[in-house]
Parts: sequence; structure tokens; C-alpha cells
Amino acid sequence: MQRRDLIRNALGLAALASAATGSASPGGRGSPVQSCVVSARGAEHERERVRVGFLISNGATVIDFCGPWEVFQDVTLPGVPVHHPFELYTVAETSDPVRVTGGMRIIPDFTIADAPLPHVLVVPAIRGSDATRQWIRTVSAVNHLTMSVCRGAFQLGRAGLLEGLSATTHHDYHESFARDFPRVRLVKNARFVEDGRIATAAGVTAGVDLALRVVERYYGREVAETTARYMEHQSEAWKVAEKRSSRVQVVA
Repeated sequence: MQRRDLIRNALGLAALASAATGSASPGGRGSPVQSCVVSARGAEHERERVRVGFLISNGATVIDFCGPWEVFQDVTLPGVPVHHPFELYTVAETSDPVRVTGGMRIIPDFTIADAPLPHVLVVPAIRGSDATRQWIRTVSAVNHLTMSVCRGAFQLGRAGLLEGLSATTHHDYHESFARDFPRVRLVKNARFVEDGRIATAAGVTAGVDLALRVVERYYGREVAETTARYMEHQSEAWKVAEKRSSRVQVVA
């Protein structure tokens, strides 16, 4: 990236870090919203939208990001000022149209040089580059949560985010993942794995379950169940034991 782009991103990160400490910031799509820490029962939350950025590239697997996108877009909070609490947008390395699997053509909403900093970052199976992995590292240092789907876990691993953590990926890639990232505890036969502010899904439809779990971590089980019911999603694999982390963690 050019020097001015690095400066712009640094200013954006500083603003997001400020929001994470509770400072107020102006509204609008390109400016940080207040951070939120939400209990599993949804008792506390800021009445601001949670930004979810979907990192895409040529060859990205459609369901890996469209599945979670559907989940977040379907969440509603009756009786509160922000009826649809998630703000969704795509991010790519450049503004050029992206051709994902199946031939779908997408024009990215933003590039890694000008994207608003997402509170939740979704990394599907993509063709990553040094620039995109640097952006993943930068965002993940201050956001609420970074989640990968399928081979997106390889991008998190190459970005250095999984060292010493537990993670999973699609079963077809267990062997290569274990070989490439020996310092990561690979969890097999799991729909998804949460380890603090990093979460990884096995792939394909498992991304839907992880996204529902993220909804639960923000707004509680009842909201997540309502979303799943609306989607006709019958899997309950997203429901985890109460002893597991039930909050979205904000780093100041």
C-alpha cells in the first residue's frame, strides 16, 4: 500500500481503538461506531450497528461468506432503535470486480486501503496476499472478533493469528493445515472452534453455525434462535455449553 493509505488505516485503527475504550465517535458508514460488550442474555448493548466486513478475492468460496452474510442480515431486534443491528460490506485488495466460485461477479464495497474498520471480520476461503494478511493482522489487533470459514483458517495462520490457539478447518485440509501450522492445536470433527477473539469454522455450512453463535454472543440465544428459525436452519450445532465464553470481547 502507498504511504498515504497506511496513514489513513492507522488513523482509522486509532479511532476504533478509542471507541473500544468507550469514547464517543460520530456516526456514519465510514466512521467507527461505539464498541459493545454484550452478555449472552442481551442485557447490555450499545444502540449502534455492528460492522461486519467480509474479505473476498477471486476464487472465494461463495457459501463461506454468503452463508454468514445471510445470518447477519436476518437478525432483527424488535423494540430497539437499531432494528437491524449488523452493517455488512465486502472488502477486497483492490476495487476491481471479483469473480468468486460458480462465476458470481461481485464489485467490492471497499478496498483494504479505505474500508471502515469492521468489528467482526469474516475470512472465507480466499486467495490471500501479503497485503490482505497484513490488513487481517491490523484489524484483528483491535476488533471484537475475527472468524474464518473453511480454508480461511490458512489465511489467519499465515497472518500469525493462530499461534498457540485451537482452530479447525475443512476436513479435506486437516493434513496440510497440521503440516503448515504445527504450533496450532488442530481440532477435528468440530463444526467450529472458538479461542478468545478468534473463531474458525470447518467450512461450507459450518460457517452458518458459527455466524449464529456470533449472533448469540452479541444478542443472546433467543435472538439467535429466532434468526435460525426464520432461515429454516434446523441444525443446532451453533449452540454451545453455558460454560463457554458468552461475550464478545472488546480490546481497549
